[in-house]
Amino acid sequence: MQHEDTKGTKEGDEWLSYVIIGAALEVHRVLGPGLLESAYEECVCHELGLRGIRFQRQIPLPLMYKGVRLDCAYKIDLLVEDRLVVELKAVDRVPRIATVQLLTYLRILDRRLGLLINFHEPSLRNGVRRVVNGW
Repeated sequence: MQHEDTKGTKEGDEWLSYVIIGAALEVHRVLGPGLLESAYEECVCHELGLRGIRFQRQIPLPLMYKGVRLDCAYKIDLLVEDRLVVELKAVDRVPRIATVQLLTYLRILDRRLGLLINFHEPSLRNGVRRVVNGW
């Protein structure tokens, strides 16, 4: 299936995650581990742009509490094609809270799939975690 054929579907999310992971793998292949998260974010965005993938960076995520919008300074690293949330890390060990936080972002945004990518791994394949919101 082509991307346009699967837009908004589970298969479309799978295809999109494959493209994002490919972009991240290319960045890691060229740069390796050891840089700051912001450098990896910039490079992943460049790779996504080269692939013709739309994305938004550092999106503020307000919290609704009892009908009141609270700006709590949460920010999503990347929202890709307005569907998939990507959180980037460059740490020795990803804390469990990072996965929980990504799942919370997915719930707040009503999105199905997120990727947690840690560039500090010697092999990036070990640094990619898929997080699914079961609604």
